[in-house]
Parts: sequence; C-alpha cells; structure tokens
Amino acid sequence: MNIGIIGLGLIGGSFAKATKVRTSHKVFGMDIDRSVVLKAKLVEAIDGVLTPEMISECDLVLVALSPVAAKEVLQQYAPKFKKGAVVVDTTGIKKSISALMRPLSKKYGFVFVGGHPMAGMECSGFDFSGQKLFSSASMILTPAEYVGIQCMDMLKQYFLSLGFAAITISTPEEHDRIIAYTSQLAHVVSGVFVRSKTAAEHLGFSAGSYKDMTRVATMNPEMWTQLFLENQSNLLKEVDGLIERLQEVRQTLADKNAPALRKLLAEGNDRKANVG
Repeated sequence: MNIGIIGLGLIGGSFAKATKVRTSHKVFGMDIDRSVVLKAKLVEAIDGVLTPEMISECDLVLVALSPVAAKEVLQQYAPKFKKGAVVVDTTGIKKSISALMRPLSKKYGFVFVGGHPMAGMECSGFDFSGQKLFSSASMILTPAEYVGIQCMDMLKQYFLSLGFAAITISTPEEHDRIIAYTSQLAHVVSGVFVRSKTAAEHLGFSAGSYKDMTRVATMNPEMWTQLFLENQSNLLKEVDGLIERLQEVRQTLADKNAPALRKLLAEGNDRKANVG
C-alpha cells in the first residue's frame, strides 16, 4: 500500500516509523514544518514527501493533527483522496469530526473511519516519536455503518502490525463520552493539581504519587484546549462529578468523621480492584 501521513508529530511520526520498520508499505509524509519532513526523510521514517498530487495515489491516509487543523486539512483534501481510499483521523475527539467527514466521504467516494490510538506521552513532536509507541496499546476505530468488513479487516491487520495489542470498535458518541473520563479529566486534574503553591516545595518530599499525578500536566495547551471544548458537554459532566466526590471527602475532613472518610477511601479501593 501507499500510505500518506499528514502531520509528523508524536503520533504521525510514530505511525511513519512503525510502518517503515514493521511493514513493507510505502510511506509518504507531510508536515507544516518543512524541517520535520526533511528530518523524517533523513532518518528514513518516510519514503518521500506527501505532496497534494501524491495524495490521490495513496490507498490509506492517516491525519495526525489537532482537531481544528485536522478538520481544515480533511475538508481541503477531500476532493483529492483516491476513490476507494481509506482515510483515518487520529484526533482525540470523534463525534464532530465524524459528522463533518461522513458526508464528504460519500460525496467524493473515499472511506472515512474515525480513529484514536490510545498511546502517547507528555512530550510532543517528531523528535519524541518512535516505532514502539503503540506497543501493547489499543486502537479505537469508529466506523460508520456503511464501512465494509474488508476495509475494517485491512485496518485491523495494519494497526496490529504496528504493535497495537487490540482494536476497539466504538461509536463517535461512546468514544467521546468515555474519553472525557479516561483521558481528558486526567489532564484537567493533573494541571490543576500541579498549580498548588506547595508544588514548588516538592523536591525531597515527592515520590511516585507526585510523579503519577503530574506527568500529564506537561501538555500542549492549544491542542488540549481544542479537545476539551470539542467535548465540552461530556467533560463538564465528569468535572462536575469529580467536584461532587471531592466535596464528599472535604465534608468528612471538616467533620473529622473518620468512619465516613474510611468508607469513602474503601469505596475507591474496591472500585479500583473491580475495574483495574
């Protein structure tokens, strides 16, 4: 296959490197930063530059950009995608981008499948990408009802070949609802947690708990702002739920109510044991 990758940051760069190392597919890359494309060619992460003309020669196109940029690029290149080509975006929200792309895919004859690799790190950019990033991770796909089984099997085999351990099939709505908790709320909490004045005094007093809680506070503010606002209603529900649960803990502390506090801590312990 000819595979085009638009956006050679952490995710797109890792897709390129993993594809080159683990498969025999040809990879062509595009990035707004010319130096990134040159570096990708230099380290042989791509076979060539993905030009607007080359897009029509690609059997599979991966769009690894922030939500706003992804929507702009997908609309721009929709008429250029080869008929029958499969186009997968990798943004962290699925409902709005799927609503935009499904009509365009029908109009221009390509197949659109929403995707979200559940892999990443607190750093961004091509320099941090790697062919092992997706090892043992889950790849979420949100296909429309009309996407054929052969297309889905091709995507399954491709993503598994890159090191993904599982393919999770979901709807855009379910994806956005659950991801508001598993990913977005975690970033909200980490960012709020590290803004405490006490954080400046953590050296010598912190260990694994501090590192775990603050790891994803190092994030791309522009991209995560887009993700939060694109998923506003789902994320608000999770934030409200968190505030409610924190208020319960606060009340037990204010009341010095040891039995109630012990009960809340035990509930959290039990829940973790049950859900993993």
